Amino acid sequence: MRYDFHTHTIFSDGELLPSELVRRAIVLNHKAVAITDHADFSNYKELIKKIIITREKLKEYWDIVVIVGIELTHIPPRSIPKLSRKAKDLGAEIVVVHGETVVEPVEEKTNYYASISEDVDILAHPGFIDKETAENLKENDIFIEITSRRGHNITNGHVVNIAREYNLKTLINTDAHAPSDLINLEFAKKVGLGAGLNNNELKKTLADYPKELIKRIVGL
Repeated sequence: MRYDFHTHTIFSDGELLPSELVRRAIVLNHKAVAITDHADFSNYKELIKKIIITREKLKEYWDIVVIVGIELTHIPPRSIPKLSRKAKDLGAEIVVVHGETVVEPVEEKTNYYASISEDVDILAHPGFIDKETAENLKENDIFIEITSRRGHNITNGHVVNIAREYNLKTLINTDAHAPSDLINLEFAKKVGLGAGLNNNELKKTLADYPKELIKRIVGL
């Protein structure tokens, strides 16, 4: 089974309605998919409400776990802990932070402030993670992303090395924006192996850690 905890719809800069994104995930044998559209102070409330409605309707018909989430994107780093808490209070089951990818002008210290927040679940495409941030991620049990998305995946090897050194929990996500971005389990394995995961680490990344995260956020 496949799990993806980082996707986008027409509610931000994605190409698909939530229902089509979920349908395509079902076809690719996903057990769970999180809808995590780009959010800041202006739209996080609206996004959470829309995905809650989507989740409640779709679960009447389709056997897939739809996770209500947001991706805090390009916000002032010091605001991350406070906005993450507000999102959780409104019903977000998962908070992803748009990390310091090397292909976008993400403000320095975004990774750090994400790592000290008890309400952040995933640090996405984090680029180059420093020692202090890694230690915080470990302490706060925050997952880090190995991404299949072009550009963001340049630093996957570094992410794997840091995860190994500090015993961090990794997930393989797509950061899907278009229909072709979603991947099946076999392609996810290639992403993980290409990033440098060994077979035991790959199993944890594709099965054990996703199950742990789902149990944490939705009680399954």
